[in-house]
Amino acid sequence: MRPETSGPGTTRKHRQVYSSLSRDIHSGRWKLGERLPSEAQLVLRFGVSRITIGRAVRDLQAAGLVERRAGSGTFVKRAHAAGGCSFGLLIPNREETGIFEPIWEGMMASPRARGHALLWGSAAAQRPKEERAWELCLQYIERKVSGVFFAPLELTPSKDEYNRRIVRALDEARIPVVLLDRPLVAYPEAGRHDLIGIDNRRAGHVITEHLLRLGCRRVLFVGPENAAATVDEREAGYREALYAAGVQFDRALTHRMDADGIESVKALMQSARPQGIACANDRTAGHLMHSLLQLKYRIPHDVRLVGIDDVDYASLLPVPLTTLRQPTREIGEAALAVMLERIARPDMVAREVRLGCELIVRESCGARLAAGG
Repeated sequence: MRPETSGPGTTRKHRQVYSSLSRDIHSGRWKLGERLPSEAQLVLRFGVSRITIGRAVRDLQAAGLVERRAGSGTFVKRAHAAGGCSFGLLIPNREETGIFEPIWEGMMASPRARGHALLWGSAAAQRPKEERAWELCLQYIERKVSGVFFAPLELTPSKDEYNRRIVRALDEARIPVVLLDRPLVAYPEAGRHDLIGIDNRRAGHVITEHLLRLGCRRVLFVGPENAAATVDEREAGYREALYAAGVQFDRALTHRMDADGIESVKALMQSARPQGIACANDRTAGHLMHSLLQLKYRIPHDVRLVGIDDVDYASLLPVPLTTLRQPTREIGEAALAVMLERIARPDMVAREVRLGCELIVRESCGARLAAGG
């Protein structure tokens, strides 16, 4: 196997391996004193080099999760400290977005995490995600976890029904819930649970304003169907940015769609004729980019593209994506802090913690073209 050099790709792989192994330990897949698979077995499992596996195992060792015994291998070092809390992670759409792994890492990296267990749980993979989410909820209730971090379901017509059912069951079991990334209810309705995320209205405003400053006047907003309320908030920010720039809002330029459907994208581009596209998230932007490239649109020469999240693959797309970076690790740290405070003060008024984002400028927005580069 070719040796890996240090760089963004290597760092990303090592982080993914560390996250997966750490999850296995915290979920109880490997018990205290149990030997981890050999380095060669881990290389085969993850498809990475021994260097990457070694870095991940050293990080597990530094975190106090494993110990290496000369001539014997690597072993799970400790169980969760007596008296510590166990928290369930309930993230039904984890495979459809790239922000939750680093949020979880932020929780684990927090000094407040010492002595506490973070559980991913497991459910039958072949079942619909709504049913898997409900099954995990019941598992956490049965295990009497101290709290649940819940990223409400989205991208399914039955999301609201299942989200209400899950939260109602946790409330009845008197298990505290901290929402990650997205609310259960849409503005202006006030939520009854703590929420940690970003200022989505501001996020939509920033990416739209960026395209406007680059000279775009026909800016299209595209988001997925059956999305969380965060997409509505980002669209509101898009409208506010247009208003602030003196650009008239045109409802024909806001769409919820399957962005990897070639024919629907073709029809949209012909009718909307956008100069720039503000995407509700990087997943939408990635699908849309591939569709546009298949349709022979040049990005950013023919149309400029911007997303939100800065997931791992954003810089690896055919045209590196300009996007708004979520402070995922900080979200994780804040979520854990709020959960611990909620346990200490159960009657505390529900609150929202909204963190700021950073615009990451890459090739897809055409900033270099605008600058004459």
